Amino acid sequence: MQLPSICVFCGSRPGTNPAHVQAAQAFGREIAGNQWRLVYGAGDVGLMGEVARAAQAAGAPSLGVIPVHLLGAEKGKRDLTTFVITEDMHERKKVMFMNSDVIVVLPGGAGSLDEFFEVLTWAQIGLHKKPIYLLDVDGYWQPLLALMRHIIEQGFAAESLNGLFRTVPDVASLAASIRSDLKA
Repeated sequence: MQLPSICVFCGSRPGTNPAHVQAAQAFGREIAGNQWRLVYGAGDVGLMGEVARAAQAAGAPSLGVIPVHLLGAEKGKRDLTTFVITEDMHERKKVMFMNSDVIVVLPGGAGSLDEFFEVLTWAQIGLHKKPIYLLDVDGYWQPLLALMRHIIEQGFAAESLNGLFRTVPDVASLAASIRSDLKA
């Protein structure tokens, strides 16, 4: 039986709020504790590295996917269960998405936003029904949620857009929601 796979999109930097690092580590441990597989960007830096090291230390299998041009910058973590090198970012996202059952977005920057909006757009146009979560530790994603409300209010998206993803405030809520989704 194949383990459920959780795709984690997050920052290649740790950010300035220690709560984000702690949440990344806690979620890595939850992945292992729930017998899920981590699918992520294969970096050993920032929140990516924190999630991966915590998941690995707790015994979770891992699939890391990194484009060749980021091997140095993101310090490709080669001690993963499976390590995939892609030609570019587009292929990276596709491989990560195709090998996951659930998508989780932790705090991050432009790359994390790109990843979130790509999987959200795919859901919006009916290409998938995988659960998408934003982990909103210390309200990190509140400005994004305000933008999403603005987009809907201005008529550029239907209210149904907000139903394509869920925002959770902490790792415990995230893990419980994922367990519920995987049982459905």
